[in-house]
Amino acid sequence: MPLPKRPYVASADQIRISREGEYAFIEYADEAVATTQLKVGAEMLATMDDEQLLDYWNELVRNNDDFRDRVKYVAEEIPLGKPQVSYFEPGDQWTPRGHVLRCQILSDAAIPPKLTEPFVSIDGRDFTLAEFMKMVGTFGGWGMRIEFVPADEMHVRPKLRVKEPKREKR
Repeated sequence: MPLPKRPYVASADQIRISREGEYAFIEYADEAVATTQLKVGAEMLATMDDEQLLDYWNELVRNNDDFRDRVKYVAEEIPLGKPQVSYFEPGDQWTPRGHVLRCQILSDAAIPPKLTEPFVSIDGRDFTLAEFMKMVGTFGGWGMRIEFVPADEMHVRPKLRVKEPKREKR
């Protein structure tokens, strides 16, 4: 499933607006752009025609774009020895405390007895792949980089070289 395109400032012929309760649904003609469920509030929504709602939507998109242009993203990493994840009881799931997770992938190839599936270990706590995906799902819509490093060097950013791997000889 390809990532949806980010919403953009649109004209009336580029989107379709529908309403339900306190929500407006902004659906782009370009199917690659995700439909947005925008909570406006029932009272405010009742006073707005489609043109006003489009102006409101476009202003939100412009403000979001301006914010992204102004703010330099800095990933926060939890210090060594401090817990990187915490349990969020209302959601019945573990969540990352920062933006970096130092973790180790463990599989049946490395651990006796034979495991039925690989798992991810964070701070000595083991997560199934489903639990891990639920945890990182709290960053849904974000991008993610994975850098494989020796297990005893997870706290060190490796040097990075961008290149195509050498072709294997047959």
